[in-house]
Amino acid sequence: MMKPTNGLMIAVPRGALFEDTVDLLAGLGLDTEELRSNDRKLLFEDIGVITMRPSDVPTYVEAGAADLGVTGKDVLSEQSLSPGAPGESQGGGREVYELMDLGYGRCTMVLATTAGPDPAAQALRRLGVMRVATKYPNIAARHFEETGRQAEIVEVKGSVELAPLTGMVEAIVDLTATGTTLRENNLVIREEMLVCTARLIANPVAHKLKAEAIDGLLERLRAGG
Repeated sequence: MMKPTNGLMIAVPRGALFEDTVDLLAGLGLDTEELRSNDRKLLFEDIGVITMRPSDVPTYVEAGAADLGVTGKDVLSEQSLSPGAPGESQGGGREVYELMDLGYGRCTMVLATTAGPDPAAQALRRLGVMRVATKYPNIAARHFEETGRQAEIVEVKGSVELAPLTGMVEAIVDLTATGTTLRENNLVIREEMLVCTARLIANPVAHKLKAEAIDGLLERLRAGG
């Protein structure tokens, strides 16, 4: 019996996008009971799913360990992935194709500072450069380059909100869904840079060799299951 995914291997992100992605797969007819209940198991060969951190999804798809994957637009943008139709140049980033905006997991990449007079703008006027902490150094650097501002990018791994509170930087670039964490730390949004949602990506070789299966799955997704 053919699997609901027609033998395709799909990389599924753990974390914020996990539940919506599993719901999507369930809508395609996959038995997702074990996937939902076992958060230690990583490979589900019987339904053609592997699970991992969202930032690792493009790596596994590019390598061919998965034919398709789901990850956030923030991950794709940070890894310098250029959206485009199959066959178009994907720039200097991951060699994968971005096939579809899945619509869920909506967040916004923002520039934020402490409330009150804008310390980043003040630093630019006074020194000609501002210091910015972020988990997304490539997105931040591109944004400031495109807007003609000098910025010293400080990459952090943990709670980026701490950086401006301690005076290490004047601003942060971060992903927010509701803005609650920013407000709780007396930070305000100064600019909205990028809207991020979950995206379906494909391995270029699989897209060619398994075109019928992938196109069929895309049609079902667009039709709602």
